[in-house]
Formats: sequence, C-alpha cells, structure tokens
Amino acid sequence: MRIKTKGLQRYLFFALTLLGLGALILFQPAVGRKAWDVTLYSLKEMLLVIPPIFVLLGLLDVWVPRQKMIRFMGAGSGLRGILLAYFLGAAAAGPLYAAFPIVGVFMKKGVSFRNILIFIGAWSTLKIPMFLFELSSLGVRFALTRLLLNIPGILLMSLILFSLLPAAEVQALYAKAEEMDE
Repeated sequence: MRIKTKGLQRYLFFALTLLGLGALILFQPAVGRKAWDVTLYSLKEMLLVIPPIFVLLGLLDVWVPRQKMIRFMGAGSGLRGILLAYFLGAAAAGPLYAAFPIVGVFMKKGVSFRNILIFIGAWSTLKIPMFLFELSSLGVRFALTRLLLNIPGILLMSLILFSLLPAAEVQALYAKAEEMDE
C-alpha cells in the first residue's frame, strides 16, 4: 500500500494543477484558454528537447567510464575540470531544465560538485549561440563585456555556493543521484 501512496503523492501536484486549469477554463474562459495554450506550447517544447537529452545521457553513461570522468572532472581535476565544465555548459543546447538530468549522470560518474555548479552556470549564461546572436544584434562591445563578466562571475558563484553548502548536504545530493536508476 505504501508504494501506491507514494506513487499517488508523486502526481498530486500534477492532478491539482489540471484541476486548477479546468476551473480556470470554466470560470475565466479567456484566461483559461491562454493558460491552456501556454501549457501545450511548453509540453511540445519539452517533448522536442527531453528525448535527445536522454539519448545523449544514455550514451554518456555507457561510453564514458567513471574513472575517466573522475580524472577529467573529478575533485582532483583542477583547471582542466573547470575548463571542461565551462566548455560543456557553453556548448550545450536547450533550456536549463535539460541540464539537470545531465547533472545527475555527472554526479553518478564522480564529477566534483564545484564543476557541476560551473557547468550549470555556463549552461544558463554562456551558450555559444546566444553569444553569436548578441554579437550580431547587440554589438561586439556588449557581447564581450557580458561574456568577460560572466566567466569569472560563474566561478565566483560556484565557489561561494560550494563553500556555503554543508558537506552532508552535498553527499545527500550525490546519494540521491545514485538512487535515480533504482
């Protein structure tokens, strides 16, 4: 009975959201229709982004051995791990929510938490296509200024977050990542 209750709890928020959307459509049709359209748009976007990410995750999980990830991005990887985290985050495509399943695999593969924070920061702010767009539409000065401020800013924020989070909390995150396949 416990498993069924836990499964139902997992979808409780989703069910309540659907009920709220239904009530909105019933009592405020114009607003409800707009909310429905936004929901469908977001769902389509997710369905286009998530499957390729999971294919890449499967390949990363199978093709890259844990020891290699630890060597290149683990706790002792130093500058190489930091640069690789920046590059992987900046080269990534897709919305930020697509980064989190990758982070889960990184955690299982032994990537250091500092490098994970850098990767997430780079994914959210240093995307190469965004930089190219800024170059063409906002100018070289703006694009380079933003880039040159964001690179050290990401490193600084990751170091601050890493030092503020208790080690037990970080270990709990790694343990939760290990449970993802179970």
